Parts: sequence; structure tokens; C-alpha cells
Amino acid sequence: MAIFNHSAPWLMVLPLTGALLTFILYRYQNLIGLMTAIGILWAVIALTQQVLTEGPQRYSIGGWGAPLGIDLYADGLSTLMLLLTAAVGFFVSFYGMGYAGFRQRNHGSDYFWPLWLFLWAALNGLFLTADIFNAYVTLELIGLASVALVGLSGQAPALNAAMRYLLVGLLGSLFYLLGVGLLYAGYHTVDMASLGQAVQAGPLPRAALTLMGVGLLLKTALFPLHFWLPPAHANAPTPVSSALSALVVKAPFYLLLRLWFTVFPDSTTGAAANLLGLLGAFAILWGSIQALQTPRLKLLVAYSTVAQLGYLFLVFPLTQNSMAASTAWSGALYYTLAHGLAKGSMFLAAGTLLYALQQDRIQALNGISRRLPVTVFAFGLAGVSLMGLPPSAGFLAKWSLLTAAIANGQWGWAIIIVLGGLLAAGYVFRVLSYVFMQAPSKAHYRPVPWLMEWPALLLALMAICLGFITQTPLTLIEIGAPMSYQYLLP
Repeated sequence: MAIFNHSAPWLMVLPLTGALLTFILYRYQNLIGLMTAIGILWAVIALTQQVLTEGPQRYSIGGWGAPLGIDLYADGLSTLMLLLTAAVGFFVSFYGMGYAGFRQRNHGSDYFWPLWLFLWAALNGLFLTADIFNAYVTLELIGLASVALVGLSGQAPALNAAMRYLLVGLLGSLFYLLGVGLLYAGYHTVDMASLGQAVQAGPLPRAALTLMGVGLLLKTALFPLHFWLPPAHANAPTPVSSALSALVVKAPFYLLLRLWFTVFPDSTTGAAANLLGLLGAFAILWGSIQALQTPRLKLLVAYSTVAQLGYLFLVFPLTQNSMAASTAWSGALYYTLAHGLAKGSMFLAAGTLLYALQQDRIQALNGISRRLPVTVFAFGLAGVSLMGLPPSAGFLAKWSLLTAAIANGQWGWAIIIVLGGLLAAGYVFRVLSYVFMQAPSKAHYRPVPWLMEWPALLLALMAICLGFITQTPLTLIEIGAPMSYQYLLP
């Protein structure tokens, strides 16, 4: 069908239309939201097929391309992020239909769908944009929608977390926009491909990269700039927590990859790459230790996000050596996929446990596996991928990063990868030790709709299955990759 040849614009048109309709026709929000999610998934699959068969795609909106118009660009990296967003978004939408927490707060249920679909449109826009200014616009839209979703419950902790998130997001945007201004003043274009050809090593591009990098690190919540993330993710409504942790924090990381490898390949230095890797290593250790100590389940999952984000930043030092660069690249992108699916599932499972128990203290989980076996199974499967155990996608991704570190002789990163896996096992088994406890619980359970249990399990199963089905994702990662590609996966 001709529509499939132009599926990229539909990835923004569909969720924007859905957001408008769910705002106007609020009585049919669930139906409109579900149909929109199915339509987006359909369009992403069509675009993926197109990229797999024809290679990277470039679209000029209205026939006006760069530098005057707006271009959309889809290669393996952007298509992979769109697929992750569609998969997580589809199950978050299902969970949102059944989320019983909204029924207790009519205010939240009225605005969830418009804001969530608006956020989805902004995420798709960021993953498709081909210029740094439109990337700024979509980043702003993502931030505003996310802040509103975090504060949806109207409770004081959620509002405080949303306000902190808003201020940090605005500060990050300011840094990023200053970098955009420097680049435009120096090169008179905002198109990423044109900038990549024009930018050479020098003070101006390095100043721009520093400003934009700091802004994006704030939004990604890389250690030590992570202080806003745990309260925001832990106090948001459950489907929002899942989307934030699986998708939203990866949007600025995606943009940083674009800038690092496309716009500034001649301006980056080994010292800067090692600094990012070092911050990632501290994130793995600090986030894991906090997850081991916190008494609340959703906060544990939020600190786990802080830790797991650290693995993504190991791609910068590990791609400095051309011998293992392709392995590190594939490992980092595969981990983005694996973590998105697993963490989306884990937050949905944690939210279901919170709803059933009316609290999320870990010590109150004793014996809940007999009440909610599907949810507990989903939490455990997601934990398998986060720990990096075979045969999960998390295992393949960590194996690739480990292989790259050993091939480069960078043993410090290899030790961090292994240690991070052991610490993840510690906090996952800490939860499982309570849920499988035989001691009878005195807690009062609320019945849980099936729509709050199965999305978490299906997402977790996808994180496991991607450990078996590797050919298509790895082929996709190769398309448009910034370095030559070799498979070193086991």
C-alpha cells in the first residue's frame, strides 16, 4: 500500500490525532487509545520492513528538505528505538486501560490518554528528526508531557517530584539550546548530516558538544545528575513510571549518540569518552547499592534504572578502539532494547503489587506469589534480563559489552559489567525472597484486573525471547551504524 511508503510521518500524526480525540471524546478514551496504539504499531512494522529492505530512509516534509524544510531520517538506530517505543507503548496502553488506580482518581483518568499519546508522538518525533533544532523542540514536548504525567495523581509527593523534574528538564534544555545556538552561528545549518560534514575539531564545536552533552546528561539522569529520577519514577502512576523508565530517559541518550557519532566525530576525545564511561560505572555501583538498601519496591526499581543506565554509557570508551567498536555498539543498542522491555515490565509488575497490597514496602510482600503468580513471574523474568542471565536479551547485550572490553584490554570496564550483574542479582533476589516466603501475610489484598497482570508478563517474555531471536534486531542495528560491523555474540 502506498501509505506504507510514507509511514514515518504517520508515526507522529497518529498519536497526535489520538491525543486530540481522547481529549474531546473522553467517554471513548480506552477504545481510541487502543486503536491508536495498534495503528502506531502497524506503521512502525511497515517502516522497519522498509528500512530492512531498502536501507536508511530520508523524508522531506511537504517536499521541502534541509536546510529550509524539515527532514525525517530513519536508519537502524532510529528504527530500533521506534520499535522499542511501539512495543512498550502498546502494553502500557493495555495496562492503562485496566489500571484500577485511575478509577479512584477521576482527574487522573481524564488526562492520562491525551498526555500519554502526546508523549508518544514527541518520542517518535525525536527518533525521526534529522536536525538538532527539531530535536530540541521534541525534547521540550517530551519533558512537558512527562512532567504532567508524573503529577497526574495530584498527591503532594508526586507534585514535588514533578516540580523538581520540570526544573531539571528546563535547565537541561537551556544547556542544549545554547549548544544549538553556537553551532548555528558557526555553521549556519542545523541539519545533522550537514553539520557532520562541516564540523572539524576546534574550540567552538567542543564548547557546543559540552553544553549539549551536559543538558542531555541532566535529562538522562546519569550519575551524579540522577537526583530527580527516583522520586519522579517512584511516585508517578504505574503506567507512567513504566513509560518514563523504559523510554523517556533513553530519548536524550539516543540524541547524545547521534551527536557523538554523526555531528561531532572529529571533536570527541578519548578523555571525554572515558569520563562518560566512568560516570556510567559510578551509576552502576551507586544505583545498585541504593536499590539494595531502599525499603520500597517502586523506589528499588527506580534506583535500578539509575544503575542500568550506566551500562549504556560504556559504549563511549568501548568504541574508541576500532577493533571492538562494532561489538560495543551492538551491545549497547541491544541493552537499550533489553532494558526497555525488562524495566517496562518490572515497573508494571511493581505497580500491580502496590495496588494489590495498597503499599509497596518490600517486607510486606511475603507470600504474595500465591495471590499474584503471574505478576511475580513477570517480575522474576524481567529480573533475569536485568541481571544478564542467559538466555535473555540482557545476557547477549552484556556479553557483547564484556567481549568488547576484554578485546580492548580495558579490564576495568569488564569488572564493572560483572559486578553490576551481581549487584542486580542481589536486589532482585531480595524482592523474590519475600514474595516466595511461606509465612502467612496479614495484609489485605485487593482484587487485580487481568489487564494489570498480563502486559507485564508479555513484556518480560519479549525481553527473554530477544535472547533467542537475534538476527533481525542485529541486522537492524547494522543499518547505518557509524562503524564497520562484526558479530561477536555467542
